[in-house]
Amino acid sequence: MYALKCDATTAAVWDSLPSPVSERLCDVLAAACTDPFTTTVPYGEDDGVMRMLVLDEVLVVIYLGHRTKTLHIYQIDYLG
Repeated sequence: MYALKCDATTAAVWDSLPSPVSERLCDVLAAACTDPFTTTVPYGEDDGVMRMLVLDEVLVVIYLGHRTKTLHIYQIDYLG
């Protein structure tokens, strides 16, 4: 299980999402914390560290800290 981390700027973007989008993102991120490779796709070259969640209205770039078991949200892009 990975712990979820994000900075204040990313948290503000997440908080500004419409409620249905934010709720879906919460659900998918919870699944990613359990199994990040099933719920994400490679971001660029598949190095096993930089990954992306691809939803209908949101793209989320994440960094997997394997040694620390952390999933860092690097960027959230709202496509809505």
